[in-house]
Amino acid sequence: MKRLFHVSDVHFGAEDPEAIAWFSDLVATEKPDAVIMTGDLTMRATKSEFAAGGAWLRSLGVPVTLEVGNHDIPYYWDPFRRLFSPYQRYAAVEKMIEQPLDLVGITVVPLKTTARAQWRWNWSKGRVSPGSLSRALTLIEQAPRGNLIFVAAHHPLIEGGTKGTAKTRHGDAALTALAAAGAHAVLTGHVHDPFDVPIDRNGWTIRMIGAGTLSKRVRHSPPAFNEIRVDGSRFETLSRTLDTQPKQPISEDSRPAAV
Repeated sequence: MKRLFHVSDVHFGAEDPEAIAWFSDLVATEKPDAVIMTGDLTMRATKSEFAAGGAWLRSLGVPVTLEVGNHDIPYYWDPFRRLFSPYQRYAAVEKMIEQPLDLVGITVVPLKTTARAQWRWNWSKGRVSPGSLSRALTLIEQAPRGNLIFVAAHHPLIEGGTKGTAKTRHGDAALTALAAAGAHAVLTGHVHDPFDVPIDRNGWTIRMIGAGTLSKRVRHSPPAFNEIRVDGSRFETLSRTLDTQPKQPISEDSRPAAV
């Protein structure tokens, strides 16, 4: 059995130190096969926040892939840097950003859902560009036959029934395309509450899996991350929360995806 720790929305600058230490201790003790971080590593995309977040991720001592969240690019009050040099402060984490992971039987594929600008007021919401989707589909095509395919993005591609919303443009079409390509799940963050729901697309089951937050910006659940257990072609999601509750399976349907 393999285990992936899916963590999101740590928001260095508004992080919960107790939750950060708790997660680090669990990684050291339980040694998951990889950590998938689905964005919003920082709160304001500052050099100091990226430095702190990068140091934390490197300290985990396991393979890590990192997606860019909407908080990881400069805010609206810095429009020049947001539009023309949004990535210049990523030095501390650039080797982890959108790095595909290939484990035995598992391929993790990045999908960028952040946008520097959009034709709507709220630029924090998600958007899947044709180029981002094309790159993800190419990586899926190149994955070893028979692997489970997990796509890592920041924004849920469609809404998962949480209080927070993503309203991801072109997300529904992207989910259909990913399902057609054989992806088994899309791992996301942004909404700060965990979920795992199956979606049927033309007879193929693709799971939408959302992680909670390790920041102080909690919503309906306490600080949390997901443990994804993989056993052959089966996988299930357990929410692990910083409270007295034990691990809670949250997969609404833990049957293996269609093959």
